[in-house]
Amino acid sequence: MKNMKIIVIASIVSILFTSLAFTILYFNIKDTAKTNRDEPWLSDNNSIYINNQLKQKVNNQIDSERQTIITQTVKVVSPAVVGINVTAIKEYRDLFSMDPFWRYWFGDRVYRQQVKSLGSGVIVSPDGYIVTNDHVAGNAVEVIVTLTDGSQYNAKVVGTDKVSDICLLKIDAKEELPYIRMGNSDDVMIGEWVIALGNPFGFFEINDKPTVTVGVISSTGMNLGTADNRYYVNMLQTDAAINSGNSGGPLVDAVGELIGINTLIYNASGTGGNIGVGFAIPVNKIRRIVTELKENGKVDRDFWTGLSIQTVDEGIAKYYNLEHVRGVIITNIASDSPAEKAGLKVYDIIVGINNYMINDENTLIGVLQEFRAGDVINIKITRNNALLTKQMKLEKR
Repeated sequence: MKNMKIIVIASIVSILFTSLAFTILYFNIKDTAKTNRDEPWLSDNNSIYINNQLKQKVNNQIDSERQTIITQTVKVVSPAVVGINVTAIKEYRDLFSMDPFWRYWFGDRVYRQQVKSLGSGVIVSPDGYIVTNDHVAGNAVEVIVTLTDGSQYNAKVVGTDKVSDICLLKIDAKEELPYIRMGNSDDVMIGEWVIALGNPFGFFEINDKPTVTVGVISSTGMNLGTADNRYYVNMLQTDAAINSGNSGGPLVDAVGELIGINTLIYNASGTGGNIGVGFAIPVNKIRRIVTELKENGKVDRDFWTGLSIQTVDEGIAKYYNLEHVRGVIITNIASDSPAEKAGLKVYDIIVGINNYMINDENTLIGVLQEFRAGDVINIKITRNNALLTKQMKLEKR
């Protein structure tokens, strides 16, 4: 009987301990499940999911930090950049035609040959007007424009101006086109970030995307003289890489406004490679030229001054006791001319026109191309060691 009681008590204790153990296990499992819900990174089952979430969060943060105003601007303006393929006619003479004696007997033999070239351009209005350089498409008989979506259009030359090296094209698209807004090149600051886009070496044809280079404005108001009857005055200088094929492409500021058209590179070695000295036509000049080309198909510079001039050399500078060998000296003035009416005199030395510095004869001629008949210009002269300013109205011939 006594043994029976012991067995019953042991069974009850065993049942109580077993119930207690199951109760503790149940609540542990419940707490663990709750922990896994509230703090899933503590769960082995959710570790892969959590790691992927963490990676995605880090990647998003890195991607956000990689985004700059430059990358955002490039994304916005790139669709408005175009590649241009040009077919032009080149005329040349044979050796007999170049010699007067043989030309007399054999005549002036002129040959024509098709020449293909490429360049860049920028869409400046949603209805398909495109700005490029005259030396890119000015003499073209056929112009093919390629957009960043791969579509191609035959472009019409609306008008071209060799003097300023600006050409206006037009394409007809079914939809409005992406374009770049024109900024204000007079507000450009030396040292500010700029982006050059274009089609160097024909790379645009490989993937229908413009090449992008970044730099700063190195200088403004650069008067570079003349080349092939094109006058480059008041140019913007940049160290953003500009190479062959970039001509006609846009130079934009950090907020995506057009401030210039990439036009020239300087290369001391003559190899044609980029050394970080490139030049762009300022957009304020482009805006005026484009307006005239739209309206008239050409730029009217039919005015006269009545001036005959000569570049100041060391002898002239010494004779007139000038501080600098710079400017032009007036050698003759036509009767009843704008120059005479302005009060200019022979032997006056012209050193500036409006805000332009006059270095030599080429500079003066180039600066005058910036004006039109009816404009009144301020001419800064040196007379008897005194600096004077005369106003001259440009008159039609």
